Amino acid sequence: MDLVDVFLSQVRDPFRIGLMIALVLTMQRTRGATGTWVPLAAGVLFVAVIIPMTLARPEAGGMTVAIGVGLLSNAVLLAVILGILALWQRLRGRA
Repeated sequence: MDLVDVFLSQVRDPFRIGLMIALVLTMQRTRGATGTWVPLAAGVLFVAVIIPMTLARPEAGGMTVAIGVGLLSNAVLLAVILGILALWQRLRGRA
């Protein structure tokens, strides 16, 4: 697998998508106490590390490549989820 295949497989992973959605929902609920960007950054890093560490098979290039590409794929997923959330809030009149 080359890097593009690893990236595409991570972006399409339903478990990773679910974790990122849960991260955004948790951030929304705790925004007053913890802020916005620090919990999101910590969550992106946590998901990028925990998924490759728990897989039985290493991806192309080993753990560091899987974690690095995971950071990128998590950032892309987070941007899409935050964009959808902003659109949803604008359509509902909460912007």
